[in-house]
Order: sequence, then C-alpha cells, then structure tokens
Amino acid sequence: MGAGAGATVGAASYGNSLAKKSGVGTASLRVGELVIGALMVVNATGDIVDWPRGNVLAGCRREDGKGFVNLAEALKQNMIRKGVRKKPVEMHHTTIGVVATNASFNKAELARIAMMANTGAARVISPYHSPEDGDQLFAVSTRKTDLDVDVMFVGVLAAQVVATAIQRAVKMATSIPGFPAYRDYTSKLRCPTQDAALRGE
Repeated sequence: MGAGAGATVGAASYGNSLAKKSGVGTASLRVGELVIGALMVVNATGDIVDWPRGNVLAGCRREDGKGFVNLAEALKQNMIRKGVRKKPVEMHHTTIGVVATNASFNKAELARIAMMANTGAARVISPYHSPEDGDQLFAVSTRKTDLDVDVMFVGVLAAQVVATAIQRAVKMATSIPGFPAYRDYTSKLRCPTQDAALRGE
C-alpha cells in the first residue's frame, strides 16, 4: 500500500479510535545553487501543530467531535484522577523521514544537520519523541555541488523544510474508514504562513 497508508496522528493516552489520518509530506527550498528537501512519513502519537500559530491541524479528536483534545491538559487531569503511574511502552508510532541537500558534507556534518532538522519536527509535533514513538530523521547529501556552505545555515533551513513537510503530510492526507483527514473539514490545503517563511517573506 505504500508508506503512510495507515499513518495517523493524535493518539496519546486515548488509543487510535479518536486519531486523525496522516500520511507522507514533502517540501523543498532553493537558495541560489543550494537545494534542501525533506520527505516525512508522519505517524505520530502527538498532534500536528500549525507552527508558528500554535493551533492544532490534526490530532486526537474530542469524543463529541468538536475540535481537539488538549493532550497536555488531558494527561494532567488523568494523573490527578488516577495518580501518577507507569504505562507500558508499546511503540505503536513512528515518524520517519529524510532531509537531503546537494551540498557536500561529511558524515559528522550530516549528523549535525539531522539533529538541527529534528528541531523542525519538534515545532510541529506535540509531544515529539514520546516513549510510544520510534521517531527517526536522517540527513543525506547528493554531493552535486561544491558550494562552501556552513553546516549551521543548512541545519536552520532544514528544520523549516522538515516542519513544512510534516504539516503537508496531514494537510494532503486522504481519510480512510474511521479516521477522518484534515481536508475533510477545510479546503485550505496549504499553510500560507509556513510557505511564506520558506520564501523568506
């Protein structure tokens, strides 16, 4: 069926029954000769947030169907009612992706770029890297250009590209039985704020 076919988001402490459909998202950015791209398969325990606005794009739905659960508040209230206790780690979710550039970098530099790009995922997935997630992000270089470009510059831009790719994964997903998608509720399939940020506006 392909990567992302069964991907959902927003299931922390509630199970998949109230999650929303997700999938695969891509984004890219060109600055002169430098190209940075990302491909993300988004299957997250957490919600997907519209960075930098902060509202939830897709996540754990309320049982009455009106909006989304505030996961942090719900978890806090659950602890108050039931007490703090350990929960078995089930590892049912994984957001996995790759950020790529045409600039030449060595293994250590690519590892640093991947670390910085991962902060982009943390901007839009809440919570991210939970015990129930097996999140992984890789960085690769096609080495198609010998541009003398700083690792920090690429890492900062890579984080923006990753964040955009994750948002697009939920915005472009198609619903399946039991799991509605973002575009079932809105015709806005793009994130103007994030796209403007990538263009440097």
